[in-house]
Amino acid sequence: MLHPSNNTGLLQAGFSVGTKHFKTAVDRNRIKRLMREGYRLQKNALADLVKSDTKDCWVFFIYTGTDIPDHILVSEKINTSLKRLQKIVDENSSKNL
Repeated sequence: MLHPSNNTGLLQAGFSVGTKHFKTAVDRNRIKRLMREGYRLQKNALADLVKSDTKDCWVFFIYTGTDIPDHILVSEKINTSLKRLQKIVDENSSKNL
């Protein structure tokens, strides 16, 4: 979600894993750690784009799978999501010109 009112260029992210498929907190926390690490390593391009556009952007990732993923799969999915977000931010910034 983009929000132009504060004009600070802030990018924030949240991560969630449901208890329906992962009953133990250990499993949920492991998946969230993997998602946070994948996001941390790949967020720079989106953060620069949001900052240059001076809009705030909040992103929330929800894991809906039934198996504990590996690091490579999580990184690929986060990368795909961030590229889609970059495209959306870029389209919104070109519309506001």
